[in-house]
Amino acid sequence: MCYGAGTMLLAGIFGSILFVLLIIGDWYQFTSLRPFAAQYGFGIASRRDRLDTLTRQALLRQFGKHDTIALPHGVARWFGAQEVISLRPTYQLFSMRFRTAWPLKGTVTVQTAGDGVELQLTKRIPWSSGLLTLIWLGLVAIGTVVFLVTFGIDGGFGSASGWALALGIAGLGVLVLLFGLILVSLAYRLEDSRLMQVYQELQDVWLNQSASVSNPL
Repeated sequence: MCYGAGTMLLAGIFGSILFVLLIIGDWYQFTSLRPFAAQYGFGIASRRDRLDTLTRQALLRQFGKHDTIALPHGVARWFGAQEVISLRPTYQLFSMRFRTAWPLKGTVTVQTAGDGVELQLTKRIPWSSGLLTLIWLGLVAIGTVVFLVTFGIDGGFGSASGWALALGIAGLGVLVLLFGLILVSLAYRLEDSRLMQVYQELQDVWLNQSASVSNPL
């Protein structure tokens, strides 16, 4: 009996360590600026913008020989093989800025549109953040419904105390769901503002360099 309990304990510890390592690996790939991670992450939103004063060739030349533009609050890197720009806010280990469990990065594709270019920004989060959030909210919702159905089948609604218990459990489930949705919404707004700040800084670099080239001293 003790041997079986010890085996289950070791299996649980091993599974927990593996789970943590998978999350760490997922976040490492998400924050990496290497080619294999150029489009890594779960796309959750996108937007299009147009720059009429730049050509695609002039825009990409501004990345220089290292294919990287350092920005005040992030970094942009061009990956020629995938033809995509990876846009990432700065992640500092001991930063005083509050970080959430739903960080955002962007991938930008550049297409010629008339005399200018069209930018398509795709906002991405780590796969682990998206999946764990869906699992968490799904378990709360399904667990609450399963409890109420089972409770009703067992005759729990046959008394006033039973109804009070069911309403209490249902209310608790709704509160947990609302709390989760509010938390995710606030985190998204915060991380989105950081990503869009970097995105705007990148556009400012492009436009300022374009203006300096067209109006030399």
